Amino acid sequence: MATKPLTTPGSSSTPLGSPRIGWPERWTRLHRPGRLPGVGHRALLRRATLGDLDFGDALRAWFLRLTRRSQRASAGPAHPNDFADPFVLHVDGTYYAYATQAGDNDVQVMRSSDLETWEHLGNALRRLPGWAAAGRTWSPVVLPRGEAYVLFYVVREPKSDRQAISVATASSPEGPFEDTSTGPIVFQLDRGGSIDPSPFVDEDGTAYLLWKSDDNAIQHPSRLWIQALSDDGLTLAGSPTELLAHDRTWERPLVEAPSMVRVGRRYYLFYSANWWESARYSVGYAVGRTPTGPFRKVTRARPWFRSGVVAGGPGGQEFFTDADGALHMAYHGWTPDSVGYGGGGARSLRIARVGFVGGRPWVRRGPNTARALLPEILPGDVATKPPA
Repeated sequence: MATKPLTTPGSSSTPLGSPRIGWPERWTRLHRPGRLPGVGHRALLRRATLGDLDFGDALRAWFLRLTRRSQRASAGPAHPNDFADPFVLHVDGTYYAYATQAGDNDVQVMRSSDLETWEHLGNALRRLPGWAAAGRTWSPVVLPRGEAYVLFYVVREPKSDRQAISVATASSPEGPFEDTSTGPIVFQLDRGGSIDPSPFVDEDGTAYLLWKSDDNAIQHPSRLWIQALSDDGLTLAGSPTELLAHDRTWERPLVEAPSMVRVGRRYYLFYSANWWESARYSVGYAVGRTPTGPFRKVTRARPWFRSGVVAGGPGGQEFFTDADGALHMAYHGWTPDSVGYGGGGARSLRIARVGFVGGRPWVRRGPNTARALLPEILPGDVATKPPA
């Protein structure tokens, strides 16, 4: 079964409001000192009705006031147990979620019809390949290809004691997946290993695999990569392309977990950064015009998605569309007062609705969200035009 390209329906880069001035300039005019101090939605609409403010600008200003607030919901995660590095696949009205090893389950898999009630199905992987060692089986993702389902996941290569990416197949999304490989599909030993695979299918049907080189394991800045896949998804095609590297203060000590979404003519490269077992773990993003870049980081000074009142250290994000075509983000997060396994915490599955306004992603308020922030507008960062 062919997978659909991961794009959002009805998206557009056309700005609301007057086309005569750009989005950053309108935002600056709305929010310069003394212009709109403490203005609520009624005052904004009143000013728009009187002709003092464009309706589009009023709507945008009110929206940004809301999205800068913490997502203060009282409900907990979609699934309470440890379910790290989640990936959700929608197949014919059923959702399948996959996650990093827990106990004897090398590849956890769950099933749901509504994204709220989940049934744990156990281990989706029949056995590890002979060249891999048990333990440290991470970050499974599944790519539908024809009548088959292709599983990419991380295993330990015992000779080097580094992580590598392997591939397995099944005829059903719940498995069991069979790995008959004689070696990894991706293994950058000179870069400390390779982890965090993530599939992306473009509108023309071309499938790609993204991943992280584990450079931080050998005291170097970690990097994110992409490479095209063969039609059956079982081998790589062409050469790998480096997408971005850890180079911002808030990202220390690493970047990882790449995932990609296309909206209109833009490609959004999301990634997790900072230390995974801390409340500082967060999500950032970059924008490009092709899947292979170049990509421009938007979250240069701070993350896009970070700890809030219902989730600490959110990350490991992956994106999927539901039965209605709406975009969602699956991610893991700690309970805020129990961050880290040493404190009895668990990285549980959380799901948030994601949209785009003015070329920028936002997280809809909901029971499983952490805290989303719109990054500050930087010089030359015109959000309503394709990136240069």
